[in-house]
This record gives sequence, C-alpha cells and structure tokens, in this order.
Amino acid sequence: MVDALGRDPLVVALGTRARALVDYALKLTTAPATVTEQELGPLRAAGLSDAAIHDVACITAYYNFVNRIALGLGVELER
Repeated sequence: MVDALGRDPLVVALGTRARALVDYALKLTTAPATVTEQELGPLRAAGLSDAAIHDVACITAYYNFVNRIALGLGVELER
C-alpha cells in the first residue's frame, strides 16, 4: 500500500480515518496557503482530537521541511 500511496495517493482505497489524514497531508504539502478550518472537519469526523490534528500538521510540516532541505542541498538517498 505504501508504494501505491507514493504513486497516486488520491486513488488508493483507504478507510475514513486514513483518507482524512492523507487528504489533509496532501493539501498541507501541495497548497498550504489554501488550508482552512474546513479541512479539519473530516479529521474531526474521523475521530481525531485537536491535539492529534496538531500533531498531524507538525509531522507533515516537518517532513516537508526536511525534504526541502535535502532536495535543496542535493542530498541523495542511500540504497
């Protein structure tokens, strides 16, 4: 499933909670300036608390931060 998420996360069959998490992380990654309170609705509906949503935002932001540094410095993955 991880490979499928890497190829096209929008078409992978996921449960409600996982879909809400993936959709939120994708939007925060690809269009962060457009994220609004409305995007939190599916996360809350899936049972995430505000603290858990905060954690998801922080983890997503950190992952993007580290990747941008690595890409900006030309770091290559080890095989």
